[in-house]
Amino acid sequence: MPKVNCSKTYKVPKRPFESERLDQELKLAGEYGLRNKREIWRVGYSLSNIRRAARELLTLDEKDPRRLFEGNALIRRLIRVGVLDESKARLDYVLGLKIEDFLERRLQTQVFKLGLAKSIHHARVLIRQRHIRVGKQIVNIPSFMVRLDSQKHIDFALTSPYGGGRAGRVKRRRAKAAEKGDEAEEEE
Repeated sequence: MPKVNCSKTYKVPKRPFESERLDQELKLAGEYGLRNKREIWRVGYSLSNIRRAARELLTLDEKDPRRLFEGNALIRRLIRVGVLDESKARLDYVLGLKIEDFLERRLQTQVFKLGLAKSIHHARVLIRQRHIRVGKQIVNIPSFMVRLDSQKHIDFALTSPYGGGRAGRVKRRRAKAAEKGDEAEEEE
């Protein structure tokens, strides 16, 4: 039987009915237009792994080669994604990261912030319906993490009606009906 990749992507909270956490999660889900709580837990899990790595590296000596190499790699990766500011390129600041910093870098949030969508929910629909591209590549995953250098290349897809592609099904049908109506008037 083939080996299946089944590493964990999220971790459920220890206490399922903690009202303070539930309210906070509901607020985040509404603010960033998330589908379910699992999307929040997934980001929280990846953040906890990053913070764990930073904590472990901070216990090592300042001049330790492992701390220098892995610490710089971690910081460089976070800066490239846009989660960490270049002025805060130290391991101490990695521990101060919040879930909101990661949710801010999602494609869904970026499409809304750039004004391509009317609302955060509209942004999700546009992405799922393949109207958005990053560079030359159509991306249909709302949780796609947008890098800083890719941010300026977010636009409507060339095949999309919004990006100057072929008109949509309803518009084509109405144009056809209007064309037939014109022909009927000319015959009379």
